[in-house]
Amino acid sequence: MKFPLLTAAVFLPLAGSILIAALPDQEGRPRRMAALFTGATFIITALLYLGFDRGASGMQFVERVPWVPSLGMTYHLGIDGISLPLVLLTGLLSFLAVIASWKIDLRPKHYFALLLLLEVGMMGVFCALDFVLFYVFWEVVLVPMYFLIGIWGGPRREYAAIKFFLYTLLGSVIMLLGILMLYFAPGVRTFDMLEVARHTFPIGLQSWIFLAFFAGFAVKVPLFPFHTWLPDAHVEAPTAVSVILAGVLLKMGSYGFIRVTMPITPDAFANYAPMLAVLGVIGIVYGACCAMVQKDMKKLVAYSSVSHMGYVMLGTAAGTAASVNGAVIQMFNHGCITGMLFLLVGLVYERTHTRMIDDLGGLSLKVPVLGGILAFASFASLGLPGLSGFIGEFFILLGTYESVLAKSFVYISTAAIVLTAGYLLWMLQRVALGKLPEKLEGLVDINLREASTLVPLMAIIVVVGIYPTVMLSVINPSVTSLLRIAGVA
Repeated sequence: MKFPLLTAAVFLPLAGSILIAALPDQEGRPRRMAALFTGATFIITALLYLGFDRGASGMQFVERVPWVPSLGMTYHLGIDGISLPLVLLTGLLSFLAVIASWKIDLRPKHYFALLLLLEVGMMGVFCALDFVLFYVFWEVVLVPMYFLIGIWGGPRREYAAIKFFLYTLLGSVIMLLGILMLYFAPGVRTFDMLEVARHTFPIGLQSWIFLAFFAGFAVKVPLFPFHTWLPDAHVEAPTAVSVILAGVLLKMGSYGFIRVTMPITPDAFANYAPMLAVLGVIGIVYGACCAMVQKDMKKLVAYSSVSHMGYVMLGTAAGTAASVNGAVIQMFNHGCITGMLFLLVGLVYERTHTRMIDDLGGLSLKVPVLGGILAFASFASLGLPGLSGFIGEFFILLGTYESVLAKSFVYISTAAIVLTAGYLLWMLQRVALGKLPEKLEGLVDINLREASTLVPLMAIIVVVGIYPTVMLSVINPSVTSLLRIAGVA
């Protein structure tokens, strides 16, 4: 019997969370244990990547055990080329989030226990192949995120935490109705995702199921106009939690559209694809325009996520091999780049005690390494060729142009790249260049611990930007197979 790598990746953080919560809160112990368990989980995800068969399109590392057979429920885990990049991303960012949280001194035992519990939910969503299991992991994410924002967040943390919880809970409840509609459809009576995908449903039922799942996934992405919880949550959340929120949680929604709605409700998806594309394009332009006028660095990066996730949804809606490949790799790239930007904003705040752009300036003169890495992350985010942000957007725009969607979507989205460059370069000019304010004279550059959270992300951004095949070779076979099941390819 093969070692259950997926079960280990999902539940090892749970074991760590329980141990941290149960053991006495001695100096440094929660941090070290959290680093140990998230580090071990990341190693497991790296082994999954290294052992993945790039020539196969189906599920790999499958684990299936009867759970409640009388109700068609199974403990069913598996990953393919669509979920593997997100599993790897979850393992990496969770580990880096622990390192970035090393200075947390308010109830560290509870903080790190919740952070590991959050990883359990995220990892489970990307590995689950049973709808009940999928929904359980989906809901597990809400509780630790609510407390992480509500206890360790900024001045308006309670408001942001409640808003996040209510938005996502409402979407999740409606999504549950979609799962029940699938289960009670004639001839189904199973929660197995792969089995359900083999059934053909009437277009009317497909539409209702699609809309139910749309409610859950759209809030999570978040698609315009369901995005209003995101800036508040980002601004009030601790740095590491913002990294996880932008880097992984948002991908749960876009992953759901690709994993669930495309193969299971293909006709309804095709009918609603123009609506998804319109909302995606609105998000691209709206997010960029909002980011342009922000005075808070963290809020600027938060709105940039709304804009960049709009590209992911446009590529998903287009439904071509190139666009969906681009959407999947862009999910991975956005997690690395925006996670890095939030880490940098946190480092700036630790040194200056402000995130207000107008209060900063000339940082590259006093902290040249920090300023240089901020420039690097900004260039990656705006899609500079040679860095990973470019390749995802290029594939999305290329595939969308080849699709049945209106070419105007591509023209508008391409023009919005200028807005992206505008708000990022303008932020960089005001923060890193110019004259250093007198009150910031005592700044020190990044240390080894802080560098250890940034260098891995920089390496990935460069490698994927120069040689995207390192990810596309994993993604493409599964995307091609999924589109074939959906009747597109």
